[in-house]
Amino acid sequence: MAAITPEKTEILALNAFGEAATTGLPGDVAALVERRRRAFGAGSVLFYEEPLHLVRGEGAFLHASDGRAYLDFYNNVPTVGHCHPRVVEAVRRQVGALNIHSRYLFDVAHDYAEALLASFPPALSNLVLACTGSEANDVALRIARTATGARGVIVTETAYHGNTAAVTEVSPSSYRRGAPPPFIRTVPAPDPAVYGEEVGAGFAAAVAAAAAALAAEGHGVAALLVDTIFSSDGVYADPPGFLAGAVAQVRAQGGLFIADEVQPGFGRTGAGLWGFSRHGLVPDIVTLGKPMGNGYPIAGVVTRPALLAALYEEFGYFNTFAASPVATAAALAVLQAIEEDGLVANAAAVGAHLKARLAALPAPVAAVRGAGLYLGVELRVEGEPAPGHARHAINALKERGLLIGAAGRHGNVLKIRPPLCVRQDHADRLADALGAVLAGRGGI
Repeated sequence: MAAITPEKTEILALNAFGEAATTGLPGDVAALVERRRRAFGAGSVLFYEEPLHLVRGEGAFLHASDGRAYLDFYNNVPTVGHCHPRVVEAVRRQVGALNIHSRYLFDVAHDYAEALLASFPPALSNLVLACTGSEANDVALRIARTATGARGVIVTETAYHGNTAAVTEVSPSSYRRGAPPPFIRTVPAPDPAVYGEEVGAGFAAAVAAAAAALAAEGHGVAALLVDTIFSSDGVYADPPGFLAGAVAQVRAQGGLFIADEVQPGFGRTGAGLWGFSRHGLVPDIVTLGKPMGNGYPIAGVVTRPALLAALYEEFGYFNTFAASPVATAAALAVLQAIEEDGLVANAAAVGAHLKARLAALPAPVAAVRGAGLYLGVELRVEGEPAPGHARHAINALKERGLLIGAAGRHGNVLKIRPPLCVRQDHADRLADALGAVLAGRGGI
């Protein structure tokens, strides 16, 4: 068992294959690992102590080269399920008919924009399309800074919002050395262990102090930017409404609220399509990404027309691929599949069942947090974070045919975010297996 440490743990390192030797790996896996290292160098990241060579996906399952099927409780990008037939057919049909950038007219982009915007509060009526969540958050920062004339941004201590140069600055979890620049202020995640029972009031006070510091130092307050499920921080969803006070504090300083819905969006929380709706809020800017095209790269920014117009008065922005016919066809098919397959209701029902099963597990399970099908299981031993237990659980579950990840400042939170088509019997399989692993019956 790896040593338990209260220090900050890099999430990718916790999940990663690292630089281990390929001796003992299956031949095809070892060969691909070596090809990966030669081609991608230091940029190569692989999951698990023994990496997976995947060849096919279907629904909630991934299939490896050795014929084994893995129940996927980790990958939220294929939100409606791996290789969903509706999405596959929409892409196939569209790519065979027309694919061009958005400075021409074609129906599918407008069909998608109208369908997507209909799911938002009426004030949020303009859409900018991009290819990645990083690009979306980059555009959102530009909108906020242009509208407010300020540079300062408030984020949580272990947030991740993407990997452009600007967005890395608001992603403290990405830093291996150093820290974000002075115009970025961090606050602890909305954790009852930090703020006590009054999480909303405590979080609002922390945000108010950060806003006051940014103003005093001359940076001003452009925005509060949060992922509304606080996924990288360790998953914090409750109580519903706790974000309202923090947003009010930022707006009192002239700043905007950017809701990063890349991970909690598209029905994942089981309470409508958007995570911010659980807090009774209307953001100024909403960013969308990964699950939007079920694996096809498309992302978006939804905002008020006046805010978008102010940006375009200062800068031009155009994204060649984002609003293409194929990208918007994929995204429209995702919206249709969510509705036709009843996936929001499924996220609520299966998520509640799984959360109850996980909460009934004994130590080292210390807490189970989240909403719908985005859950975090915190592991502690004698009150201290247990990242070693988390790492072992991830790999032991993989050996049992179940895929999960990790999150949190200390890397001791098991992150569960399956495709929304996952069933109750799948949830029971995960809960049973995790219980066995943590009890020592899985080789821990």
